[in-house]
This record gives sequence, structure tokens and C-alpha cells, in this order.
Amino acid sequence: MSALEGRRGLVTGAGSGIGRAAAIELAAAGVEVIVQDLVHERAAEVAATIRGKGGKAAAAAFDVADEAAMRKAVAAAGGPVTLLLNNAGIAGGNIEFERVDRTAYMRMFDTHVWGSLNALHAVLPGMKAERFGRVINIASNRGQVGFERSCHYSGAKAALLGFTKAWAREFAGWGILVNAIAPGVIRTGMTLAFGEQAVHDEAQLNLLKRPGAPEEIAAWVRFLMEPTGNFTTGQLLCPNGGDPIVGV
Repeated sequence: MSALEGRRGLVTGAGSGIGRAAAIELAAAGVEVIVQDLVHERAAEVAATIRGKGGKAAAAAFDVADEAAMRKAVAAAGGPVTLLLNNAGIAGGNIEFERVDRTAYMRMFDTHVWGSLNALHAVLPGMKAERFGRVINIASNRGQVGFERSCHYSGAKAALLGFTKAWAREFAGWGILVNAIAPGVIRTGMTLAFGEQAVHDEAQLNLLKRPGAPEEIAAWVRFLMEPTGNFTTGQLLCPNGGDPIVGV
């Protein structure tokens, strides 16, 4: 039996890609999953898939930046939500600096940055009451080294790295561990929106010469949330095929 059996978890942006794979992976470990997504049909499909496999899941469709909706979804879980995957995000569009206006900037930061803070606000009381919590922020290799287009995307992902380190320090005393995962190019609906060739070309920048699969990232999410991650907090995990290799 998994150590996560019976715990409640919130996965944002769980209607597709990494979030979908992670929600299914956590449900397989016995987690009761809140499947959050902006699109009702996507959230409902993932929740139904989990239930069809014998797991427990509830669909919750709303904008991750909506405070009232976030609190309502967490309250409906019926008990403390002690696992949080901040995955909801939008693509940067590969646009030049001159095209990043205030509307594009605010939408990017509302989704990635405020949305993540909003989710933690909602679940933190339950984590503190349990003196247990696991928080994972999905960042990006572009938040580590930048990108020549979509600076607002790189900036938002970099902000999540700052959140990770600050939250790890602030909440360690409550038994709450906070980490980040910075994937490289992953084969998802979001990346494929730029076309198969674009995904292929970006994959050629890494050492393995292939895109990752959402399930590969989901496996690391479970690793960090299981007891295997109990001595890890404030850290950045980089399943990126070797693009980039940074640090010491």
C-alpha cells in the first residue's frame, strides 16, 4: 500500500499533458485527486478516467487565479488537502519582446505565479493542521536559462523557482516540503500546438535527442510526494534530457 493512500491532492491544469499524467499517477497511489482545469470537459474526462481505474477524483473547472473558486474546490474535498501540484500554465507564444504588452504579461503571471500562490493559500491551513504537506511547482528549463522569445514565460517560470525556495524555508517547521520540477521539452498538447517539427527541433537541443513524455514527469511528482522525497525540500529537479546542464 502506498504511503499516500487516503490523502487528498490538488493538481492544477490537470486536464491535459503533465497535469493529466500526474493526476492519474497520484490516483494510482491512492490519492483522492481534485482535478482542476479551466475547461470543464477536460477536467471531467480525467476524473472519469481515474474513477474508471478504481481511483477517487473530483473535477473542478475554474480559472486557477480565481480565489473564491479555489477555496470552494478545496473545501469540497471533505478534509485537508495535503498534496499540491502547481502545474497550470499557458504557453508564451514564442513572441518577441516588443509584443509582450500588459495584457499578455498579466495573463501569464496571473496563471503561473498568482495561480500557484492562490492554490497554496487555499490548501495551507489543512497542511498546517496536519503538520504535513507536499508542494511541487512545475517550472521550466526556460526559467533557468531564459529564452530569446517569450520573456514573460521565462520570467513567470523563474518566479516559481523563487517561490519554491522561499516557501521551503517558511514552511519546513510545519512538515511541509516544497520542491520544483523544471522539465525540458515535453510532448504535450501545448507544445504540439507549435507543430511536430517545432517539438522535434527543440528536442535536438538536448543530449537524448527526443522530447519527454508527460508520464516521465509524473513519475518524479510521485517520487517527491512519496516517502522517497522526505529529505528533499527547496530543490529543483531537472528532467530535461540534458538541456540545459547547469549548476555544480
